[in-house]
Amino acid sequence: MDKQLLAMLVCPLCKGKLKYEAEAQELLCTFDGLAFPISDGVPVMLEGEARRLTVDEKLDKSQSSNVAR
Repeated sequence: MDKQLLAMLVCPLCKGKLKYEAEAQELLCTFDGLAFPISDGVPVMLEGEARRLTVDEKLDKSQSSNVAR
């Protein structure tokens, strides 16, 4: 995924940052608990096309973005 495009994209619901998951080809919004698919290199930023993150996924992703101090 192009880094410049990724930097411009935000969640269409909360306007928050998205985390790129290269292996799953998804953009994750941990705040709303949604995973937006990337189809043929094009992010599909529609709520109806997104899948809901599981509780475990939300916890894993939010904890991995927090840095212990």
